[in-house]
Amino acid sequence: MGRTARDPTVFAAALIHEIGDPVAFIERGYSPLRQDAPMIRIQLPDRDRVALEVEFRATAARKLRDRLQVVLMAARGRRPGEIAADLGVSTRTVPRWLNAYLDRGLDGLRPRKAKGAAPKVPATLAGEVRRWVIGGPAACGLDRANWTYEELARHLYQTHGIEVSRSAMLRFCRKLGVRVYRPTYQFLRADPTKQAKARQELAGLKKS
Repeated sequence: MGRTARDPTVFAAALIHEIGDPVAFIERGYSPLRQDAPMIRIQLPDRDRVALEVEFRATAARKLRDRLQVVLMAARGRRPGEIAADLGVSTRTVPRWLNAYLDRGLDGLRPRKAKGAAPKVPATLAGEVRRWVIGGPAACGLDRANWTYEELARHLYQTHGIEVSRSAMLRFCRKLGVRVYRPTYQFLRADPTKQAKARQELAGLKKS
């Protein structure tokens, strides 16, 4: 009696890397009720295994450590479901990082650096914002004596429809080399004669 691809005792083997590469292959088992997760076995040369272990011990990045463990555990014969359970990741994550390693090596496991966010205050407004700060709120038709970074951000929104945070406006002003003025207070010493009289009165109260 012939066996079909749906027979649970039949396994299909498929390369997931270039032919001739000795590092990995897939054995996939099928169930009449559902398709099981693929069994991915990786055979690592000693130099590659050592390199992964060295990287694992050296890095403090949690994501990279998990990805390195995925490859190392698969090389020891652990199934994807077991690896996912041990590391607390999705079962889809395991084959994704195995294939990433097969395609690009260790670099395929490294988290990509996120691109820096574009400045929220356009550089084209640098001259205008500088004039606002130097001229003060009154020069902009506002009834207040001094700027705050919150008020600068609010004025930017009212004039250009650009919404930014206080910290973003502060950073932008620092790049321009300007800063808002704050009210200053002058503390004057009391009259020396009055101070001496107060000390005498205090001494008299202590004696009494």
